[in-house]
Amino acid sequence: MLPLPGGTQRCFQAVLLLALIMLLLAGILHMDVGLLTPLLGGQAEGPPVINVMFLKTHKTASSTVLNILFRFAETHNLSVALPVGSHFHLGYPWYFLARYVERSEPHGPQQRFNIMCNHLRFNLPEVQKVMPNDTFYFSIIRNPVFQLESSFTYYRDYVPAFRGVESLDAFLASPWTYYNRSASLHNALARNNMWFDLGFDNNGQEDDEGYVRARLADVERRFQLVLIAEYFDESMVLLRHLLRWGLDDVVAFRLNSRSAHSVAGVTVEGQARAKRWCALDWRLYQHFNRTFWARVHAELGPRRLRSEVTRLRARRRELMAQCLQDGVAKNKSQITDPQLRPFQSGQADILGYNLRQGLDNQTQRMCQRMVMPELQYMAHLYALQFPEKDPKHIPFLE
Repeated sequence: MLPLPGGTQRCFQAVLLLALIMLLLAGILHMDVGLLTPLLGGQAEGPPVINVMFLKTHKTASSTVLNILFRFAETHNLSVALPVGSHFHLGYPWYFLARYVERSEPHGPQQRFNIMCNHLRFNLPEVQKVMPNDTFYFSIIRNPVFQLESSFTYYRDYVPAFRGVESLDAFLASPWTYYNRSASLHNALARNNMWFDLGFDNNGQEDDEGYVRARLADVERRFQLVLIAEYFDESMVLLRHLLRWGLDDVVAFRLNSRSAHSVAGVTVEGQARAKRWCALDWRLYQHFNRTFWARVHAELGPRRLRSEVTRLRARRRELMAQCLQDGVAKNKSQITDPQLRPFQSGQADILGYNLRQGLDNQTQRMCQRMVMPELQYMAHLYALQFPEKDPKHIPFLE
């Protein structure tokens, strides 16, 4: 075969190169672009978000989220809006007021904080007094059937409507026998509790479609993200993406969870009754379950989501093997370090962890932060942030 003239050969090479570029572009266009991001470190562009308000709802895996936020604050030397004095919540069940937050100068100008994540009943104007204008607001919700079952077990001795009831099914068979609307603040955990935590009336007009839609729109306007407890790992992947945090920032062990024997089953009929009894929470859950998945697909895409969830779970397994004795949670009688024993409430058997022996100091500190129960971690941060004030005392540890 005769060689091509110089000009023709260069033209042929240019055409071949162009064809290869077109093939490469076609492959990329048919690829989930999100898959490229992990190759670049898995984070969106820009600095990490450091001003965060988490509305900590009850019995929704929120204690695990709180641990993530506490760890991030401590690691990056950020300020946390902690309960004033000896308190362990921010005025709950009353509406939040800025004066419920501890500050260095009680009579000086209102202090602003980076992180806010303790239990409170949402009251935006007061929250805005202690959080910066660019704060990222998010919360988490759970299927109200199982949220109610968990509340019943955990708060049975505290909530008037739950006292003296044999079981949750018995309560749901005749809830108005036990539930007193006039005691709604103390009974808030017995009906539409997530709706209540968001600042709304848990005995609100569930049959008024306009009222329900208006309140859902209120939540959408204020909160940039509402996570779903049943899809916790997927929630952490999306949260990490929006906050531009690292993988280890959102890896966590389950905290304040119950042993299997203290989780009561709910009959099919009981589940249907729970949805009717907590109709506002059920509407809340249905709505934000839909918006969550729409957001996941818009921000990440299904293939990147699967890839990132796999990475998150693999990293959690690594840390569990590195940090935990036997790699599993323990019941209260098995936890050897009193400072790692979680608060026990009602009929719930709350699990905790033992750390492996022989960890080096740096690893010990990291692992201890990951397993530290909520009350102990709050007291720890309070002592760091306000060394001049009396420390918080945890009665069940004394």
